[in-house]
Amino acid sequence: MSDNARHHTSPDPATPRWTARPERDGEAAEVRRVVAAAFGSTAEADLVDALRQDPEAWLPGLSYVAEAPDGSIAAHALLTRCRVDGAPAAALAPVSVTPGHQRTGAGQAVVRAVLDAARLRGERLVLVLGHPEYYPRFGFVRASAYGIKPGFEVPDEAMMALVLDDSAPVPPGRIAYPGPFGVE
Repeated sequence: MSDNARHHTSPDPATPRWTARPERDGEAAEVRRVVAAAFGSTAEADLVDALRQDPEAWLPGLSYVAEAPDGSIAAHALLTRCRVDGAPAAALAPVSVTPGHQRTGAGQAVVRAVLDAARLRGERLVLVLGHPEYYPRFGFVRASAYGIKPGFEVPDEAMMALVLDDSAPVPPGRIAYPGPFGVE
């Protein structure tokens, strides 16, 4: 056998191809389990539950999941309504991947899917407070580049914005999150 044949690697047939889709009726409990497992506590899962109950925050159809090959939910991404100086925007939070499926592409699949859905339904701006090494792959840039700031202290590079529709100027100003986030 040649060295090339011995060292040739092919794609792992066990690597799942993720199916990302809107959360379905009746899946809230499984989503809660995924979020709690991803964060190692129920705080973020409680946040998702509170956002579900807030009609000012909840954006129907923008709670997305990624299915594992066995059909179970492996990841979840949520967009809810926030505002920038009174103008509507969407907040991406939380993004959750079960520990057994982290670093497999499930998170990327569910984030891409929910962002595509937001673009299709006419959302113009998405904000995220997250890892500055992770979110730029989706097109996020520092929110401060648009004059957008949260009302609390965070590292500048961690508060990011993604313009989905640039047909009008991006509103500068302070971000107002929904009440369940517990921030001003």
